[in-house]
Amino acid sequence: MVGRKKSSKKKGKQPVPLDKGPLGGTALSLSQRLISIGIDGKAGFDSAEHVARAALEDHPADRERAIDKVVSQHRRLAASAGFVTSLGGFVTMAVALPVNLTGFYLINTRMVAAIAHLRGYDLTDPGTRTAILLTLVGGDADDVLRKAGVVSTGRLANLASSQLPPPAVMVVNKAVGFRLIGQLGDKLFTKLGKGIPVAGGVMGAGLDAFLLSRIAKGARKEFPPTERLLRAGGR
Repeated sequence: MVGRKKSSKKKGKQPVPLDKGPLGGTALSLSQRLISIGIDGKAGFDSAEHVARAALEDHPADRERAIDKVVSQHRRLAASAGFVTSLGGFVTMAVALPVNLTGFYLINTRMVAAIAHLRGYDLTDPGTRTAILLTLVGGDADDVLRKAGVVSTGRLANLASSQLPPPAVMVVNKAVGFRLIGQLGDKLFTKLGKGIPVAGGVMGAGLDAFLLSRIAKGARKEFPPTERLLRAGGR
Protein backbone atom coordinates (compact mmCIF):
# COMPACT_ATOMS: atom_id res chain seq x y z
CA MET A 1 0.00 0.00 0.00
CA VAL A 2 1.11 3.51 -0.76
CA GLY A 3 -0.73 6.54 0.47
CA ARG A 4 -0.54 9.90 2.14
CA LYS A 5 0.70 9.89 5.70
CA LYS A 6 -1.98 10.76 8.23
CA SER A 7 -1.56 14.24 9.56
CA SER A 8 -0.35 14.71 13.11
CA LYS A 9 -1.41 17.43 15.50
CA LYS A 10 2.15 17.77 16.70
CA LYS A 11 4.14 20.09 14.49
CA GLY A 12 7.28 18.10 15.08
CA LYS A 13 5.84 15.15 13.23
CA GLN A 14 4.86 17.06 10.12
CA PRO A 15 6.79 16.23 6.91
CA VAL A 16 9.74 18.51 6.34
CA PRO A 17 8.87 21.24 3.80
CA LEU A 18 10.77 20.39 0.64
CA ASP A 19 10.33 23.68 -1.19
CA LYS A 20 12.47 25.75 1.13
CA GLY A 21 15.96 26.96 0.37
CA PRO A 22 17.85 27.91 -2.80
CA LEU A 23 17.90 24.37 -4.21
CA GLY A 24 14.12 23.96 -4.22
CA GLY A 25 13.65 25.15 -7.79
CA THR A 26 16.65 23.21 -9.05
CA ALA A 27 15.48 19.98 -7.40
CA LEU A 28 12.00 20.17 -8.90
CA SER A 29 13.31 21.24 -12.30
CA LEU A 30 15.78 18.36 -12.34
CA SER A 31 13.06 15.81 -11.57
CA GLN A 32 10.62 17.29 -14.07
CA ARG A 33 13.15 17.21 -16.86
CA LEU A 34 14.34 13.74 -16.02
CA ILE A 35 10.73 12.63 -16.40
CA SER A 36 9.88 14.63 -19.50
CA ILE A 37 13.08 13.90 -21.43
CA GLY A 38 14.19 10.62 -19.91
CA ILE A 39 10.77 9.01 -20.36
CA ASP A 40 9.16 10.91 -23.23
CA GLY A 41 12.33 11.76 -25.16
CA LYS A 42 13.17 14.78 -27.28
CA ALA A 43 14.84 15.48 -30.62
CA GLY A 44 17.99 13.38 -30.72
CA PHE A 45 17.08 11.38 -27.62
CA ASP A 46 14.60 8.54 -28.17
CA SER A 47 11.79 7.93 -25.71
CA ALA A 48 11.85 5.01 -23.30
CA GLU A 49 8.97 3.36 -25.14
CA HIS A 50 10.84 3.61 -28.44
CA VAL A 51 13.92 2.02 -26.88
CA ALA A 52 11.83 -0.75 -25.31
CA ARG A 53 10.01 -1.52 -28.57
CA ALA A 54 13.27 -1.65 -30.50
CA ALA A 55 14.73 -4.13 -28.00
CA LEU A 56 11.56 -6.22 -28.18
CA GLU A 57 11.81 -6.36 -31.97
CA ASP A 58 15.19 -8.05 -31.54
CA HIS A 59 13.81 -10.46 -28.90
CA PRO A 60 10.07 -10.77 -29.60
CA ALA A 61 9.67 -14.00 -27.66
CA ASP A 62 11.69 -13.07 -24.57
CA ARG A 63 11.11 -9.82 -22.73
CA GLU A 64 13.87 -10.55 -20.24
CA ARG A 65 16.40 -10.73 -23.05
CA ALA A 66 14.97 -7.49 -24.36
CA ILE A 67 15.59 -5.96 -20.93
CA ASP A 68 19.16 -7.28 -21.01
CA LYS A 69 19.60 -5.48 -24.33
CA VAL A 70 18.24 -2.23 -22.92
CA VAL A 71 20.62 -2.38 -19.96
CA SER A 72 23.61 -3.21 -22.17
CA GLN A 73 22.75 -0.38 -24.54
CA HIS A 74 22.56 2.17 -21.74
CA ARG A 75 25.71 0.89 -20.10
CA ARG A 76 27.60 1.60 -23.32
CA LEU A 77 25.96 4.99 -23.61
CA ALA A 78 26.96 5.98 -20.10
CA ALA A 79 30.55 5.01 -20.74
CA SER A 80 30.83 6.88 -24.03
CA ALA A 81 32.43 10.29 -24.04
CA GLY A 82 30.23 13.25 -24.87
CA PHE A 83 26.90 11.44 -24.64
CA VAL A 84 25.26 14.55 -23.16
CA THR A 85 26.37 16.97 -25.85
CA SER A 86 23.09 16.70 -27.76
CA LEU A 87 20.84 17.30 -24.76
CA GLY A 88 20.85 21.06 -25.11
CA GLY A 89 18.61 22.81 -22.62
CA PHE A 90 18.51 19.90 -20.20
CA VAL A 91 22.16 20.34 -19.28
CA THR A 92 22.10 24.12 -19.16
CA MET A 93 19.16 24.19 -16.73
CA ALA A 94 21.22 22.56 -14.00
CA VAL A 95 24.29 24.74 -14.24
CA ALA A 96 25.14 24.06 -10.60
CA LEU A 97 25.34 20.30 -11.24
CA PRO A 98 28.14 18.42 -13.02
CA VAL A 99 27.09 17.92 -16.64
CA ASN A 100 28.18 14.30 -16.81
CA LEU A 101 26.13 13.39 -13.74
CA THR A 102 22.92 15.05 -14.91
CA GLY A 103 23.35 13.12 -18.15
CA PHE A 104 23.98 9.94 -16.20
CA TYR A 105 20.72 10.38 -14.31
CA LEU A 106 18.94 11.02 -17.60
CA ILE A 107 20.00 7.80 -19.29
CA ASN A 108 19.23 5.85 -16.12
CA THR A 109 15.74 7.34 -16.10
CA ARG A 110 15.20 6.16 -19.66
CA MET A 111 16.63 2.73 -18.91
CA VAL A 112 14.36 2.22 -15.88
CA ALA A 113 11.35 3.49 -17.84
CA ALA A 114 12.11 1.11 -20.71
CA ILE A 115 12.32 -1.80 -18.24
CA ALA A 116 8.99 -0.74 -16.72
CA HIS A 117 7.41 -0.60 -20.19
CA LEU A 118 8.69 -4.07 -21.04
CA ARG A 119 7.18 -5.32 -17.77
CA GLY A 120 3.76 -3.96 -18.78
CA TYR A 121 3.56 -0.57 -17.02
CA ASP A 122 1.89 2.53 -18.42
CA LEU A 123 4.57 5.21 -18.78
CA THR A 124 1.96 7.96 -18.93
CA ASP A 125 0.71 7.17 -15.43
CA PRO A 126 1.97 9.80 -12.92
CA GLY A 127 2.50 7.16 -10.23
CA THR A 128 4.60 5.03 -12.56
CA ARG A 129 6.67 8.05 -13.57
CA THR A 130 7.33 8.91 -9.93
CA ALA A 131 8.23 5.27 -9.17
CA ILE A 132 10.75 5.41 -12.02
CA LEU A 133 12.38 8.46 -10.44
CA LEU A 134 12.46 6.80 -7.02
CA THR A 135 14.31 3.82 -8.49
CA LEU A 136 17.25 6.15 -9.14
CA VAL A 137 17.82 6.65 -5.41
CA GLY A 138 17.81 2.92 -4.66
CA GLY A 139 17.64 2.03 -1.00
CA ASP A 140 16.89 5.65 -0.09
CA ALA A 141 13.44 5.51 -1.73
CA ASP A 142 11.52 4.69 1.45
CA ASP A 143 13.24 7.51 3.31
CA VAL A 144 12.43 9.94 0.49
CA LEU A 145 8.76 8.90 0.59
CA ARG A 146 8.63 9.20 4.37
CA LYS A 147 10.08 12.70 4.33
CA ALA A 148 7.60 13.65 1.62
CA GLY A 149 4.74 12.48 3.83
CA VAL A 150 3.89 9.35 1.82
CA VAL A 151 3.71 5.92 3.45
CA SER A 152 5.01 3.09 1.30
CA THR A 153 5.11 -0.65 1.73
CA GLY A 154 6.06 -3.10 -0.94
CA ARG A 155 7.44 -2.37 -4.39
CA LEU A 156 7.69 1.12 -5.83
CA ALA A 157 5.48 0.01 -8.72
CA ASN A 158 2.57 0.12 -6.25
CA LEU A 159 2.62 3.88 -6.75
CA ALA A 160 1.06 3.26 -10.16
CA SER A 161 -2.18 2.12 -8.53
CA SER A 162 -2.10 4.38 -5.49
CA GLN A 163 -3.73 7.37 -7.22
CA LEU A 164 -1.71 9.93 -5.30
CA PRO A 165 -3.07 13.46 -5.74
CA PRO A 166 -0.99 15.75 -8.00
CA PRO A 167 0.37 17.82 -5.07
CA ALA A 168 1.71 14.64 -3.43
CA VAL A 169 3.30 13.54 -6.71
CA MET A 170 5.03 16.92 -7.02
CA VAL A 171 6.33 16.75 -3.44
CA VAL A 172 7.77 13.26 -3.97
CA ASN A 173 9.34 14.25 -7.28
CA LYS A 174 10.96 17.27 -5.68
CA ALA A 175 12.21 15.11 -2.81
CA VAL A 176 13.85 12.79 -5.32
CA GLY A 177 15.51 15.80 -6.94
CA PHE A 178 16.91 16.86 -3.58
CA ARG A 179 18.21 13.37 -2.91
CA LEU A 180 19.87 13.10 -6.33
CA ILE A 181 21.59 16.44 -5.82
CA GLY A 182 22.65 15.34 -2.34
CA GLN A 183 24.15 12.14 -3.71
CA LEU A 184 26.66 14.16 -5.68
CA GLY A 185 28.37 15.29 -2.51
CA ASP A 186 27.29 12.82 0.12
CA LYS A 187 27.95 9.61 -1.78
CA LEU A 188 30.09 9.99 -4.87
CA PHE A 189 32.67 12.32 -3.37
CA THR A 190 32.79 10.38 -0.11
CA LYS A 191 33.31 7.03 -1.81
CA LEU A 192 35.72 8.13 -4.50
CA GLY A 193 37.70 10.80 -2.75
CA LYS A 194 38.26 14.45 -3.47
CA GLY A 195 40.70 13.75 -6.28
CA ILE A 196 38.01 12.66 -8.76
CA PRO A 197 37.65 15.48 -11.31
CA VAL A 198 33.85 15.37 -11.42
CA ALA A 199 33.54 19.11 -11.92
CA GLY A 200 35.56 18.75 -15.10
CA GLY A 201 33.05 16.35 -16.59
CA VAL A 202 35.10 13.21 -16.06
CA MET A 203 33.57 10.17 -14.44
CA GLY A 204 35.18 6.76 -14.64
CA ALA A 205 33.52 4.35 -17.03
CA GLY A 206 33.88 1.59 -14.48
CA LEU A 207 31.96 3.57 -11.89
CA ASP A 208 29.28 4.45 -14.43
CA ALA A 209 28.82 0.78 -15.28
CA PHE A 210 28.67 -0.22 -11.61
CA LEU A 211 26.06 2.37 -10.65
CA LEU A 212 23.97 1.75 -13.77
CA SER A 213 23.98 -2.01 -13.18
CA ARG A 214 22.85 -1.47 -9.59
CA ILE A 215 19.99 0.76 -10.71
CA ALA A 216 19.00 -1.76 -13.39
CA LYS A 217 18.92 -4.52 -10.79
CA GLY A 218 16.69 -2.37 -8.62
CA ALA A 219 14.36 -1.66 -11.55
CA ARG A 220 13.93 -5.36 -12.27
CA LYS A 221 12.95 -5.87 -8.64
CA GLU A 222 10.66 -2.86 -8.28
CA PHE A 223 8.79 -3.43 -11.56
CA PRO A 224 7.73 -7.10 -11.68
CA PRO A 225 5.62 -8.19 -14.69
CA THR A 226 2.10 -6.80 -14.42
CA GLU A 227 -0.88 -9.11 -14.12
CA ARG A 228 -2.05 -7.93 -17.53
CA LEU A 229 1.25 -8.97 -19.06
CA LEU A 230 1.21 -12.32 -17.26
CA ARG A 231 -2.31 -13.03 -18.50
CA ALA A 232 -1.14 -12.31 -22.03
CA GLY A 233 1.65 -14.85 -21.64
CA GLY A 234 4.37 -12.24 -21.42
CA ARG A 235 3.73 -10.90 -24.92
